[in-house]
Amino acid sequence: MTQIQQSEPIVYQGQFGEFTITQSDRTGVIIYRAGLMVAALSFGLGTWLLLSQGATPTILNALTLLYACFCVALGVSLATIHIYMVQLHRGLQIFWAVGVLASVVLAVQSGEPLALTVYHHPLAILGIGFTFAALTGIYFKEAFCFNRLETKVLTPLVPLLLLGHLFGFLPMEMKPILLLIWAIFFLVFAVRKTMQAIPADIGDKSVFEYLKQKPSVPA
Repeated sequence: MTQIQQSEPIVYQGQFGEFTITQSDRTGVIIYRAGLMVAALSFGLGTWLLLSQGATPTILNALTLLYACFCVALGVSLATIHIYMVQLHRGLQIFWAVGVLASVVLAVQSGEPLALTVYHHPLAILGIGFTFAALTGIYFKEAFCFNRLETKVLTPLVPLLLLGHLFGFLPMEMKPILLLIWAIFFLVFAVRKTMQAIPADIGDKSVFEYLKQKPSVPA
């Protein structure tokens, strides 16, 4: 009898009713966090290679592959993240798709590695930057929901670095410093997510259910 009781799911009291967390919910959170970890590792490795080895042809080609891995992992996280506002969730996914499409176009049409194209042509940020805008949306969501220091730093740092490169107001010596801070804090964020209780990332499922049914309720 005790074993049966222990196997029963925990019932949580949400804002709009009771709910339980299923294994599918937990799997989704694990996939979300795994995507963040792969994205953070790809970004961190690319940053380390660039800052330690320099922009050699081999490193630049490696950066393109790492960026592709980063984009796929970020897309997986955006597909499995729990955000109450459906419009915001879809908006971040659209930003990701626009950024990835722009990256593919730049990579195919340019005669040089993608990183070099972005470096030589800051206007490329207007396309590829949408990918990082989607990532910043995740940082903002995590900062708002969990009050994490690293995401509070990353939320303004990412647009500062991208816009600084686009409009040229950042000193050249500041860019690698900000890039390194970004990579370190991104890794810290991804690692800390693995230590967080899974239900926290699922949120209040009664809110999701309420928002899903709300449009069908007559005004």
